[in-house]
Amino acid sequence: MIDWKRVEELRSEVGEDAFDEVLDLFLEEVDEVMTRLRDAPDPACLPSDLHFVRGSALNLGLKEFCAICRGLEHQLAQGEAVELSALLDSYAESRGLLMAAGKARSRVA
Repeated sequence: MIDWKRVEELRSEVGEDAFDEVLDLFLEEVDEVMTRLRDAPDPACLPSDLHFVRGSALNLGLKEFCAICRGLEHQLAQGEAVELSALLDSYAESRGLLMAAGKARSRVA
């Protein structure tokens, strides 16, 4: 689900304090889009919303989430209707895992 090696690479690239800021910013920005996708998806914005969240999640190693985004983007490009429930579920699970890992790490530090 999550490429933890990528998470650790990013953490070492930016440093522990900056990583926490990156994670907070990621969650803030992606939460906003995911809430919109859950509550009131705008078909005109859907391609750009999916592209944005996929790119953001790719930086944090959210492999499953990115794969689902990619599939949905492909469906849209083919003119097909999309169902967002798997994307929303994957994000919720990935978010929970990231938060749990962050809390566990802060208890150790």
